[in-house]
Amino acid sequence: MGKKSLAKKIRLAKACRKSRRLPAFVMIRTKRKVTQNRSKRAWRTDKLRIKDEG
Repeated sequence: MGKKSLAKKIRLAKACRKSRRLPAFVMIRTKRKVTQNRSKRAWRTDKLRIKDEG
């Protein structure tokens, strides 16, 4: 990660946070109508296409 620019690291970290599982309280609040995160992304298969602006 030392060779990546700070801007790219920030964008990768944001994508990592967005890819987390749905909180349990959301399932409880929606009576299990919403059970999974729609923006879930697999790190190996779904690429982000982030350019390194450095």
